[in-house]
Amino acid sequence: MVSQVFAVDVFALVFFFVVFLAFRSHRRRRGHPYPPGPRPLPLIGNLLDLPREFPWLTYTRWSKVYGDVFSLHVFGQVVVVLNSPKAIKDLLEKRGDIYSDRPVIPFFEMMGWEWLVPFSGYTEFWRQARKLLDRGLRPGAAVTYRPMQQAKARVLLTKLLTSPDEWKGHVEFLQGEMILSMTYGYDAEGPDDRKLYVVKKMAQITATTTLPGALLVNSLPFLRHVPEWLPWFSYKPLARWGHSIGLEAVQEPMAFVKECMSNGTAKPSLALEELQDAEKLCQSEREKVTETISGALGSMYAAGTDTTFNTLMTFFVAILLNPGVQTKAQDELDAVIGRNRLPTFEDRPNLPYINAICKEILRWKPVVPLCIPHSTLQDDVYEGYFIPKGSLVIPNSWAVLHDPAAYPDPDAFNPSRFLNSDGSIRDDSTWSSGFGYGKRICPGRHFVDATMFIVVTSLFSVFNIERVKRADGSAEEYSFMGTGITGPNPFSCSIVPRDKRAKELITADTMAR
Repeated sequence: MVSQVFAVDVFALVFFFVVFLAFRSHRRRRGHPYPPGPRPLPLIGNLLDLPREFPWLTYTRWSKVYGDVFSLHVFGQVVVVLNSPKAIKDLLEKRGDIYSDRPVIPFFEMMGWEWLVPFSGYTEFWRQARKLLDRGLRPGAAVTYRPMQQAKARVLLTKLLTSPDEWKGHVEFLQGEMILSMTYGYDAEGPDDRKLYVVKKMAQITATTTLPGALLVNSLPFLRHVPEWLPWFSYKPLARWGHSIGLEAVQEPMAFVKECMSNGTAKPSLALEELQDAEKLCQSEREKVTETISGALGSMYAAGTDTTFNTLMTFFVAILLNPGVQTKAQDELDAVIGRNRLPTFEDRPNLPYINAICKEILRWKPVVPLCIPHSTLQDDVYEGYFIPKGSLVIPNSWAVLHDPAAYPDPDAFNPSRFLNSDGSIRDDSTWSSGFGYGKRICPGRHFVDATMFIVVTSLFSVFNIERVKRADGSAEEYSFMGTGITGPNPFSCSIVPRDKRAKELITADTMAR
């Protein structure tokens, strides 16, 4: 009996597979070819060509063969990869009304992550949530977070002085508590705080499930209905766990803020501000708006923590590999502010080399080398090539940021590339490509930029970042993850005070708080 049921399930699976491919493959090209690309196989298309790790490197190599705009086909799904600033601007910015949707990610639907704004479709929920985020994170509003960012950066200095061996945990906690403080007025209890654990796990799921070809269910959505007992094809156990984690991320912090509001202990935060405004609405409108607030702020909390932490980790690796950069940065700091105080945001206009370091970190190893895929809302033709409705459109930020024509010797970490001949900072907007494009550009980019500046500047002012040698005397090597959200693999680092004066500055600041 079991074998008969299994045979029926397999037959149904194969039947729906063939019908699904027939439906997905039915495209009307209007006389134009698809963009060029690797030759697809029957039925599965380019599934076997999809790189499992470091896809941005493979796509960059393919762009040299097939051009700045090429296409792949996976089970009838058209995937278009954009590898130049011109193509990205032409499609994602100039034709933003067509290219600002997101593809449906079946596994995210299984987990109930539709509230995650960076991945949500071009819907009314997205428009309202994005409006809320833009309002709360615009440059003018971001300035109001600077005292908090500066204060927490200085707490980091104290922790690094007292327990330098735990430097990684201190840096990871710093970013998480900054976002939790800004978003919910929540003071994290430490590196093991449950709210930090939840977003870390969400980031891991996102990094390993969103790239094309990462999960078969994302290409063949009917696999979500496969019985759980069928080996290799059931995604339900993982989806249940993801659902539980996601629900906690979107509900628990908001519940904390509401409880604090009721007992009068709520601290200033985006959540408090938005919920207070929502109280002025009628009940039906208030419930709808509160749902949008929960999704928008939960997205900020979930999406911003891990990405910024990995960017800071990239900074450490860059300095360990390029100690001369640290020396030059410290020379600039000493010349501009001296050794009698710690740096502040007011010093930023006078520190062009440190500003250049922050830009080069984002360019050298972008934490999201392939931006989240866009999706087309209607058929389109670009430079003679047909891009059908529902195509996945992937901006390859790595290719843009490592174009040797724009950035000579692109694999080298060289902050001076962002300086003019007179030492002033060069006006170059391309470096921010890692934040996305068009209507989908990251709303938190100004907050991240400010965080990078104050942390980097504060560290350089009082510490030396040094390599740790192995027991045999050899230098440690560094490598990076090849998943959707990238960053350095675990590495060692020594953070030591520059001198006695540095210790005195940290101690005096600690006592003043």
